[in-house]
Amino acid sequence: MEYKRFLDCLAADHDRLRAAVETDADTPVPTCPGWTVADLTRHVGEVYLHKTAAMRDGAEPEPWPPKEFADEAPTALLDRGYTALRAEFAVRAPEDPAGTWYGPDQSVGFWIRRMAQETVVHRIDAELATGRAVSPVPDDLAVDGVDELLKIFAEYAVAEWGDYFTGILEGSPGRTFLVRAGDHRAWRVRTGPGEFAVGDGAGDGTADVTLSGSPEGVLRWLWNRSGADGDGGVMVEGPAEAVAELRRCLAVATE
Repeated sequence: MEYKRFLDCLAADHDRLRAAVETDADTPVPTCPGWTVADLTRHVGEVYLHKTAAMRDGAEPEPWPPKEFADEAPTALLDRGYTALRAEFAVRAPEDPAGTWYGPDQSVGFWIRRMAQETVVHRIDAELATGRAVSPVPDDLAVDGVDELLKIFAEYAVAEWGDYFTGILEGSPGRTFLVRAGDHRAWRVRTGPGEFAVGDGAGDGTADVTLSGSPEGVLRWLWNRSGADGDGGVMVEGPAEAVAELRRCLAVATE
């Protein structure tokens, strides 16, 4: 995806998120256990401000968030964070340096992509929590989101912070997962002790687990955002223990 497209998606999903969180502040968010709509709103505002600081200062700020944020209303924090984020993006090029947690990419472009994906997932959270119809996720954004989740989150996290996954992967017999986002794209995931490797394409087509559906359905399934209506039309074939291994890896990688 082009960076302008990411920014357009960010704007559209921010607006949907902002509309959804305007009311029902005390409503629980089922896809974020323990959070209310107010907590979700505050989180997104803090994330926007955190990434703004990472671009401005060249490193991710720690500790975070500043104590004074607690005195600000959640929607006010969200509004301030989004305004600051877009202003920072407006004066920087995607190739400009920025501090990120992902070693191979220390650029503003990383945050443009990441904030578009962060926002679409959390506006789904907000819509599910407030009983709104979940707005469709464009195919290109959903395909990119699956790619980011598998490679930037899970593959990188297992390689860099493997100790967090020892309890999940140390007993793995070595499994393959085929993930298909409709006819748009496919990924082949290999797990094993200390391993979470992602390749592009279906390979020979055989796998221990096959997961297939629309790009949006697959994105939401992998992020555990399918909602109360079920699996979003995603077909999952394979043993339950293997599916659970994938689920657990993704959950730890995205904490």
